[in-house]
Amino acid sequence: MSMLNRMYHVWLDIRASFWFLPTLIVLTSVLLAFALIELEEYTSASFLDSWPRAFAASVDGSRSLLSTIATTTITVTGVVFSSTLVALSLASSQYSSRILRNFMADRGTQTSLGVFLGIFAYCLIVLRTISGGENQFVPSVAVLTGLMLGFLGIAILIYFIHHLARSIQANHILAEVASETICAVAALYPELSAQVKPESDIELELQGTERFWHPVAATKSGYLQSLDVNNLVAFAAKKGGVIRAQQKVGEFAVSGVGILSVHGFLPNKEEAEKIANMCAIGRQRTVEQDVTFGLRQLVDVALRALSPGVNDTTTATMCIDQLTAVFVALNKRDIESAFRCEQGQVRLVLAGPNYADLFATGFDQIRQNAAGNVWILKHLLSAFRIIARDTSAHERRTVVLTHVLAVTEVVEETITLTRDKDILLAFAKETQNAVESIEH
Repeated sequence: MSMLNRMYHVWLDIRASFWFLPTLIVLTSVLLAFALIELEEYTSASFLDSWPRAFAASVDGSRSLLSTIATTTITVTGVVFSSTLVALSLASSQYSSRILRNFMADRGTQTSLGVFLGIFAYCLIVLRTISGGENQFVPSVAVLTGLMLGFLGIAILIYFIHHLARSIQANHILAEVASETICAVAALYPELSAQVKPESDIELELQGTERFWHPVAATKSGYLQSLDVNNLVAFAAKKGGVIRAQQKVGEFAVSGVGILSVHGFLPNKEEAEKIANMCAIGRQRTVEQDVTFGLRQLVDVALRALSPGVNDTTTATMCIDQLTAVFVALNKRDIESAFRCEQGQVRLVLAGPNYADLFATGFDQIRQNAAGNVWILKHLLSAFRIIARDTSAHERRTVVLTHVLAVTEVVEETITLTRDKDILLAFAKETQNAVESIEH
């Protein structure tokens, strides 16, 4: 993996961590405290005396004020941390453990925790410098700033309560996941038609070469998070060969087992290690190059909502709505091409997924778990009609039509009430006709 790509993945891990932003805010608060204490030496006495109500604080009064703010703030910090743990527990049990990464990376919660810890650290630093007796010293500017930070803490507490109440709502969680997935779609699937040779020509070139591919093993076990596509293409071009991904991004790679394979050259040990390091492998999946993982999160929430113990049809409906939005975004992207070329020569073969794979990931399990649920089955059909209407590719509409027929079969086999079955079958037939009649 290139240094830039490695730094990018390190940054993604740091951004999703719960410690980085609070630590940064605490360090900033400590530096602010030292700066304001030193500023006291350069502030004229006449200026301070001209604002007695703001700066004329006694030693005991300043200590009492800062002690009260520090004590209250650290108490509130404990409440904030406990509330965050409750939210994480609720999200894990009510929705899915796979969305915890989104909560951990939430800027609002991180900022709130950081501000409270920062105020506490600030007060401790300023308290240490207050002294009485012959060498009396009260950093008036720093003490006044501490008071203003106390009021800031009150505002942040109000914001945190509002933010936490909103962040555990299903519609907010699903919208965040869908938005992140749509951003990944836009970044991962650009317009590639002008950069690649026709798929049929490339497939013909690679036919009969299967026994000449040499495997490149993964250097560690974990989930394949991303491929450094540009460097893989450049390396293959330099060697005059082709590199092929043996696994899809998001699948689990096993140390010592082939994750890539090369054709047209035989890499030595150093080259094989260099190629393997162009694959980012981690302990958990990320959505940046793994659109399937974004779909997986939405599907997991839908399955939890459809489970007999929860039976929350509304949440499952919202999941289908967000999946529809993701597939409308996918419809505008060229995701079928598995080949990356340089100067007209294929250099990298990716492992997918294709449109049918993504559609199956998004809707198969929901359909299977929606057996007997009239509302969800009808909502699936409505979603399919919207998705099909938005795509101009006949192959993609064929995929959608296959799922329409699958839902129709579920309706026929699982809906027992005649009235409900007749209504759904009529709607399914309308949807089938609508998908088949779409022409672009």
